[in-house]
Amino acid sequence: MTDKTPADPAVPALTSNTRQTNWRRANLLKYSAHLAVRRALASGRLTKAPCEVCGAATVDAHHDRYDRPLEVRWLCRTHHVKLHQYGEDMFPVAGRGGSTG
Repeated sequence: MTDKTPADPAVPALTSNTRQTNWRRANLLKYSAHLAVRRALASGRLTKAPCEVCGAATVDAHHDRYDRPLEVRWLCRTHHVKLHQYGEDMFPVAGRGGSTG
């Protein structure tokens, strides 16, 4: 399954044939969300928060929904990897149902 969306002027032309560019081409929605976060951080519209699990200061942005590019969860690398490995139930989002313990 790919995340193709209509041509987006905010996404640079993907003309090379590297593994990274091929991934970006196949996952345009994810790539667009990543770029939106980078631009929002650079402009000051978005600021990083500590890891929502352990409070670590060095964090990654995690998208639960790529169609909402600036709605991210801040997770340290360890917890971000665990979330992708074990699934959303590991660190449920408050207010979405599921356990909070």
